[in-house]
Amino acid sequence: MRIIISNSSPVPIYEQIKEAIITQIMSNELKENELLPSIRSLAKDIKISVMTIKKAYDELESEGYIMSIHGKGTFVAPKNTQLARENAQKEIEEHISKAIEIASKYDIDKKDLLDLIDIFYGSDE
Repeated sequence: MRIIISNSSPVPIYEQIKEAIITQIMSNELKENELLPSIRSLAKDIKISVMTIKKAYDELESEGYIMSIHGKGTFVAPKNTQLARENAQKEIEEHISKAIEIASKYDIDKKDLLDLIDIFYGSDE
């Protein structure tokens, strides 16, 4: 598992760790039921506080991405496709909201914005 932390990023370190793990799970770099490094081991490897790793793991577990089995370790949870789709939709909504905000600022009408979406989506209509 590879995790790159940016100390200059405004995103909290635990959130960077969490997002890196989610990305690897969603891209199948981390497979279902794969054993993840222990909190202590990961903290040592990336030179981050154990508490920071614990916070990231706790959130990942509460969101259903990983599961802890007492005495055995922490594993990638079976993929919940509905959860993944919901998270993707939420991210898309944030981008669309930002696009609408920019379009409004520069008087770009809805039709032009929808045409752009069609172009980027690959539609020939």
